[in-house]
Amino acid sequence: MFGFTKSSRKPVQKISRGRDIAVGGRRLPLTIRENVRATRMTLRIEPGGKTLKMSVPTGISDQEIDRFLHRHHGWLTTRLDKLPKAAMIAEGHFVPVRDIPHRIERTGKLRGISKAEMVGEEWVLSIGGAPEHLARRVADYLKKQARADLEPAVDRHARTIGRSVAAIRFKDTKSRWGSCTSDGQLSFSWRIVMAPDFVIDYLAAHEVAHLQEMNHGPKFWALCHSLCARTDEAKSWLKHHGSALHAVDFS
Repeated sequence: MFGFTKSSRKPVQKISRGRDIAVGGRRLPLTIRENVRATRMTLRIEPGGKTLKMSVPTGISDQEIDRFLHRHHGWLTTRLDKLPKAAMIAEGHFVPVRDIPHRIERTGKLRGISKAEMVGEEWVLSIGGAPEHLARRVADYLKKQARADLEPAVDRHARTIGRSVAAIRFKDTKSRWGSCTSDGQLSFSWRIVMAPDFVIDYLAAHEVAHLQEMNHGPKFWALCHSLCARTDEAKSWLKHHGSALHAVDFS
C-alpha cells in the first residue's frame, strides 16, 4: 500500500511473463514474475480485483504453475467474490470526491471546465466533452483535485519536520497509495482524492515521514502519528474501503 525506495539498493533480476486465466466465469490477466530471491510461489490479487500477480522462483515450469493455480482456484474465486464490484463512470452515476458522492452530469458542450457544485441537496460534477471521453474527463478532474489537496499537505508536513521534497508525482498505481525515494521524490495515487479528507492528509503525512525514517519501524509510526493525529483511523478506513476506490473503472 505504501512504500519507499532506496536508490542505492542492487536491483533484483526479474523475468516477467503473462497469460489470462478463467476465474468464476471471467478472464483475468495474470502476470508471472520470476524472482531469483523467491523460494516459493505466491499469488496476489491486485487492488480492485482486475489483475493477478504471481511471484515464482527462477526456473519454475508452466506445469508447476498450472498445478499451483488449480490448487488455489477455490481460494481465488472466494476472495474475488468478496471484493467490491467495479463501479462504472457514466452519466447519472455517482463518483466520490473526498468521500462525498457527486452525480456525474454531461454539460452537452464539447468544451468547458469540469466543475462541482451543489444543486439542491446533492453535489453534481458537470463534465464537458464528447460522451466517449466522459470517464477520462472525470479522471482528469480527480487528478487536479488530488494535486490541489496533496501538494499543500505535503508542504505543511515537510516544513514541520524540516525536510525538503524534490518532486511530487501522481500516478494510477495498483498496489501502493504512495511511495518515497531516498532522494526525496514522492508519488501518490490520485485515486486517494475519493477518500475522506483525513485519509488524504494521512497519506501525505505517511510519505513525508519517510523523508526522515525510510522504514516502517516504531520511530516512523511515532512521527506519522505526530503529523497526523487520525493515523490509525485513516489506516483502518483504507483497509476496509481502499479496494472500492481501486475498483472504479475509468477505462
